[in-house]
Amino acid sequence: MEYYISQIFIALEQTSWIERLSVLFGIIQVLLSKNNKVSNYLFGILGIVTGMYVLFGARLYAEIALNMYYLIMSIYGWWYWKTNKSAAEQPITRATGKEWWFVLLICVTAFVLLYLTLAHFTNSDVPIWDAWVSATAWAGMWLLAKRKVENWILLNISNLFAVPLLIHKDLYLFAALTSFLFIVAIFGYFKWTKIMRTYTLKPS
Repeated sequence: MEYYISQIFIALEQTSWIERLSVLFGIIQVLLSKNNKVSNYLFGILGIVTGMYVLFGARLYAEIALNMYYLIMSIYGWWYWKTNKSAAEQPITRATGKEWWFVLLICVTAFVLLYLTLAHFTNSDVPIWDAWVSATAWAGMWLLAKRKVENWILLNISNLFAVPLLIHKDLYLFAALTSFLFIVAIFGYFKWTKIMRTYTLKPS
C-alpha cells in the first residue's frame, strides 16, 4: 500500500505543466458552471485544448473525440448565450420525455460508433471503457447546452467510470480533477434545482 501511494506521488511530481494547466482551467470552469455563469465556457475551451494534448499521449482516443465535442459545444454555448437574448433569459428546466429519448439515442449511437472505431482503427487497450465514458458525457453536454438540470446526472455517470480509467492510464492529476468534478456536480445539481424552483415561484 505504501509503495502504491509513493508511486502516485512520484507520478504527480512528474506531471507536465500542460496537464496541470488543463486541470486548473477545468476547476475554474466547473465552479463557474455550477453557479450558472456563462464565462464557464471560456475556461472550458482553454481546458479542453490543453487536455487533448495530454490525452493523446495516453492513447485515450475516445476521450479526445469527447473533448472535440466539448470544444464545439462550448464554442456554441458561449456564442448562443452571448448573442441570443431570449436564450440568455431561458430558465433552467427539467428534460422532457422527448429529450430523454434523444439522450438515449446520443448514448447508444455514440457508444457504438466510438467502440467500433477504437476497436478496429486504433491501438486503444480500453475501447469499451473509453467509449462508455465519452458517450455518457456527450449526452450530458447536450443537456448542459439546453440548460437541463439532469445534465449533472449524465456527467456524473461519466465521471464515475472516468476516474478508474484515468488511474489505469496513470493520469492521476486528471483522475483527481474528475473526482473533484464528481463532487461539484452533486452540488451543481442541487444548486440548479434551487434556481429552477426560485424561477418557477417568481411572480409573473
